[in-house]
Amino acid sequence: MVRDAVGVIFGEAGTSNFKVLLSDSTSVHQGGYIKAWHEVDGWVLAQVLSVTRSGESYSIEEARNGSRKDKSGDRIIADVNVIGKRDDSGLLRSPTTPFSPGDPIYKANNELICNSLGLSGKEMFIGMLEGTDIPVHLNVNSLVQKHCSILAKTGSGKSYTAGVLLEEMLDRKVPLLIIDPHSEYASLKEEGVISTEVAGRFKVAPRSYAQYVTVYTPANKSLNPKADEVFRLNGINLTAKELSGAFPNNFTSTHIGILYEAIDKIKAEKDNYTLDDIIFEVKNNDSKAKWNIISFLEEIRETGILSTNPTSIEDLVQPGRASIIDFKGVAPDIQSMVVARLCSTLFEARKMNTIPPGMLVIEEAHNYAPEKGFSKTLSSDVLRTIASEGRKFGLGMMVISQRPARVDKNILSQCGTQIIMKVTNPNDLKAISKGLEGVSSYVEDELMRLPPGVAMLVSTDIERPILVDIRVRKSKHGGESVNVMRSIDLNPAQGTSTRKQPIESVHMQPLIQGHAEKQHPGEEHIPVKATTAPPPKRKPSREGKTEEGGSLFKKIFGASK
Repeated sequence: MVRDAVGVIFGEAGTSNFKVLLSDSTSVHQGGYIKAWHEVDGWVLAQVLSVTRSGESYSIEEARNGSRKDKSGDRIIADVNVIGKRDDSGLLRSPTTPFSPGDPIYKANNELICNSLGLSGKEMFIGMLEGTDIPVHLNVNSLVQKHCSILAKTGSGKSYTAGVLLEEMLDRKVPLLIIDPHSEYASLKEEGVISTEVAGRFKVAPRSYAQYVTVYTPANKSLNPKADEVFRLNGINLTAKELSGAFPNNFTSTHIGILYEAIDKIKAEKDNYTLDDIIFEVKNNDSKAKWNIISFLEEIRETGILSTNPTSIEDLVQPGRASIIDFKGVAPDIQSMVVARLCSTLFEARKMNTIPPGMLVIEEAHNYAPEKGFSKTLSSDVLRTIASEGRKFGLGMMVISQRPARVDKNILSQCGTQIIMKVTNPNDLKAISKGLEGVSSYVEDELMRLPPGVAMLVSTDIERPILVDIRVRKSKHGGESVNVMRSIDLNPAQGTSTRKQPIESVHMQPLIQGHAEKQHPGEEHIPVKATTAPPPKRKPSREGKTEEGGSLFKKIFGASK
């Protein structure tokens, strides 16, 4: 065999694919890049789709006893897909005549890989091409203007990957507005811990973005002490559509009609009105259904989310800064209302050019823009509008979800850059293959086998889907899973928890006086034996009924507004 060759073209060869008889089982791997000489086009890049090994030079006894030693007769065959070569005009083209069986095959060099795949960018560094030392960069304008999606099953690293992209955009002064349901992105303010080996490979150093990040809470700081500022919506002149969109599912057209009638009466009398005015007018209605509406509106009032001094969109969207709306402790219906109002204001401000171009980041997008047939939220329409029209006004959107099948397909189809990590759910795989460009059956198989930290990148700037080993984050990752056993912290000797006091929670209710368990100083806890009769049931610390007027939101948000 020719020197440095890893194999030869074997059997039937076409213009877009062929088989290679390999010299060694370790010479190339699945997904690896090779090059073949074509008599017309010269060196052409190709990719190994699969590798199989077959052999017949053994007996049943050898196979059964594991004593087979001579494997020289095995045939190792790779299925290869032709990628192509750049022509004089810079377009990637496949040969128009077939390759020649018997021609040698070589490992592709970095220059040919980069030139053929279009990996020549120098802006946003997100990682290395899997199995190589070739850096992968994304173009900032393409990412923002053509939108981006990050899709993966839980635990595959989607939030970590999103953090990498956010760091790169902050480094380039791109304004960010982040919808964060689970308090994952406030960790951008903390410096990460990176080993010397990993830092050397990716050429990154730990960094904190604290001076560029502001965390807002729609609740209050007692519930979310890590928040920097309180976020409030404009409570003046609320429309019936804005309020009815947040109604519970059990509300009927009768409830919506009462609300519309009340607001129409107020508009005829006042130029400016508040939620209190709406509640007062609803109380004047004769229908008994009004009490459900009043209860709901009072719950909204008690959250304090509506204010006559709202948070300005100009404060939220500034060059080189990230504003995080942290929804910790906020009910889902209120979250949807906040996202709808906030994104509508954002889109209008961008159309009027009162804020700079930037990126809207939606974590858990299936909750705010669900696919039709799953559910309907108040925020769906405006997010669909931003996905289809935001490019014209310089407003990009990053969609992050662990359930691609439940995300609005109109939104996913608008994403020019897709970063897909491990996905195993059949419905999610089907949604990806149908809704995203450049995804084939081979790609589906690859998605099921991806290890954590490796992503498939599909981009309009890159000729075909590629695998990327995502770089390490500079800042701390805030989306780690809770270690259950470490939290329990069992005492090996006694098998009892060493934690003396329960962690205080906003959902815990104080015991009624007389029911508190007495704790004497220095008293040792003695475990109850299995034969001991169970203690009598304690009376509930509060009545089953709740006060009218939204005690649910009192419990969640507290008294502070």
